[in-house]
This record gives sequence, structure tokens and C-alpha cells, in this order.
Amino acid sequence: MNKTILTIFLGSLAALAPLSTDMYLPALPLMPNEFNVESSLIQLTLTMTMVGMAIGQIAAGPISDRYGRKNPLRLGMLAFAFSTFGCMISNSIYPFLIFRLFQGLAGAFGIVIARAIARDVCQGVELTKLFAMLMLVNGLAPILAPVVGGQILYFATWRDIFALLAFIGMALWFAANHFNETLPQNLRAANVVSSFKNFSFLMKDNYFFGHCLMQCFFGASFFGYIAGSSFLFQNIYEVSPQVYSMIFGGIGILIALAGALPAKLAGKVQEIKMLAWSIGQAIIGSTLFLCCVIFKTSIELTLTTLIITVPTMSVFGAASFSLAMRKHGDKAGSASALIGFFSMIAGGLMAPVVGIAGSHNALPMAVVMFFGYFLSLISFLKMIYSKHHRGYLFMKE
Repeated sequence: MNKTILTIFLGSLAALAPLSTDMYLPALPLMPNEFNVESSLIQLTLTMTMVGMAIGQIAAGPISDRYGRKNPLRLGMLAFAFSTFGCMISNSIYPFLIFRLFQGLAGAFGIVIARAIARDVCQGVELTKLFAMLMLVNGLAPILAPVVGGQILYFATWRDIFALLAFIGMALWFAANHFNETLPQNLRAANVVSSFKNFSFLMKDNYFFGHCLMQCFFGASFFGYIAGSSFLFQNIYEVSPQVYSMIFGGIGILIALAGALPAKLAGKVQEIKMLAWSIGQAIIGSTLFLCCVIFKTSIELTLTTLIITVPTMSVFGAASFSLAMRKHGDKAGSASALIGFFSMIAGGLMAPVVGIAGSHNALPMAVVMFFGYFLSLISFLKMIYSKHHRGYLFMKE
């Protein structure tokens, strides 16, 4: 499998998270009436998926370190397709929530294993470049997913959105069957239990744990945006699902373009500087967005602040992941799982919080975004930058 095909394949696997959450975002304001529930319970469907992905990554990492990348990936993609089909046929909110949880659990295998494969085949600057390209390919998902979801709603229902997701799951299962294993037998963990012990070792690495915390807080902010954006634009600014999908897709284009920066700058600009820049811009943008929500500004001004804030996720993700993984190539699956767990779990918990004041109030969304980025900055200064500043560039490639 050549590098271009591998990048597209890994990017598609990593895109399962935004595909699972973003494609049905235009349908969120319509679903409370469908299930006869409050909007906060509908936002809980996002939480179930992200919590599932968080927990699933904890399992997927050690399993892939023990049994290789290919077979766990095949099983995960098959389970993703069937659980998505279960979402499609659900007639009550509670079965729907359960299937969303299993959808997240299964999709986590694709997310973790994609990152682990990247570490299997690359290191150092090359890893930064490959992961940046994954973020670029991954950035296409937020662009296309809500646009496709919005257009499906124009002539069909939200159930057809999940039918398409199930098809994507089967397509990735088919591709996984033709994927070449990247973890040789002699490099695999002796057993799953010993592989799980890697978590204890990784958590004791203060530098690595600092990246986990940053991913946690940054993820809370990013998923706060994902969970609240449809209500912000459709309920408060009263745009149609189709217009909202275009707005969300437009920001997704900027996420994708930003994802090209680390690949372009790798070897020229230190990852630590990219990381500092992305957090700083996110703080500025989220502060301006909070002001817009408080003073109820125009849609144009509010949208501008989100354009400043949200695309930083691509640069942040590529730089942080590359730095965090640099010392832990022999534990790539477990390390990837921990980073993924922390980035997802806070986002899952924050998703229902953004709707706590009702579907016509964006203040909780703005507060979640601001404080998530602020706590990322604190973690960066205390646990990451301080070590680099003291010449703590100890990581062996």
C-alpha cells in the first residue's frame, strides 16, 4: 500500500469521529419532536457516542498492541456498521442511545489503530507530516458530513443519514481486509494484560500526561462547538438546516486548510511553537466569541470569532500528538488510546452541558469553549512548555 493510499485510508478511519457526530448535526433540532423528548436528551446522543469512543479507545489500544492492527480493525469496522444500522431502525430514544454508545465503542478501533499505524511506519518529522496529512484528510469529514446530512434531510429523513454511515462502515471493513499488517509478531505485547500495564507507565510520564490533559480540555471546547453550533445557528440565528450545513462545512474547510500547516512547516518550525500558537489563537477567538454571545451580536460577527477559534484544532492535534508519541513508539497503540480517551471523554461530558440553558441560549456553549481552551493553556505552561524551556528536549526518535 503506497503512502498516498495509506494516508487516505488512515484519514478515513480517523474521520469516523466527525462522521459519526457531524453528519446528523443538521437533524438535531428536528429530533426532539421525532422522539418526543427535550433537546438536552437529544444532545446526550452525542455524549453517548463520544463516551463510547473514549472507552473503546482504552480497549482498542492494548488489543491492537497484542494482536496487531489488521484483525482488531476488521472487527471494529464490522461492529460499527451493524450498530449504525441499529441507530437507523430505532423507534425510541433509549435504544437509539444504546446503539450510539456501541457505535462509538466500535468506531474507536478505527481512530486508535489509524494513529498507531502512523507511528508504526513513521517517526520524528515524518510522523508530524503524516499526522498533519491525516488531519487534512480528516478535515474533509466536517466539511462534507453536515453538508451531506443537510441535503439528505432536504429529500429524506435522519434515518437515511445513518444508512449512509452504515455503508461507510462496511466500505472501511472491506478496505481493512486488504490492509497490510504494520506491527510484526515479534514487536507485539506478550498479552493483553501486559499491554494494559502500559497505561500505568504512560500516566507516570508527566510530559505525556500533560499532552493528555491538553487534549482533554481542547477536546471539551471543540465538542462544545460541535454540540452547540446547530442550535446556535438554526434556533438563535434562524438559518435553515441547509444553510447551517454550509456554515459548518465552511469552517470545516478552514480546519482542513489549517491541517496542512504542520506538514508544510515540519522541520522548519518546532512543534512546540506550533502548539503554543494554536492554543493562543484559540484563547483569543473563544474570548471574542463569548463576548459576541453575551452582547448578542450579528451572525456575521459571531461567525468570524468561530472562524478564528475552531480551525486551530488541526494544528494543535498534529503538534501535540507528534510530541506526545515521540518517546513511545513501542507502546503506540496504548499511547494513542490514552490520548484519544482524554480528547473524547471531556467532549462527551460537555455535549449535554451546552444545552443546559435551553435550545435558544448559547452562553453555556461559549463558556465551555472559553474555559476548555484556558485550561489547555494552563496545562501547556505547567507541564509542556516549562520542560522545553529548560532544554528538556530529551525525547529520542
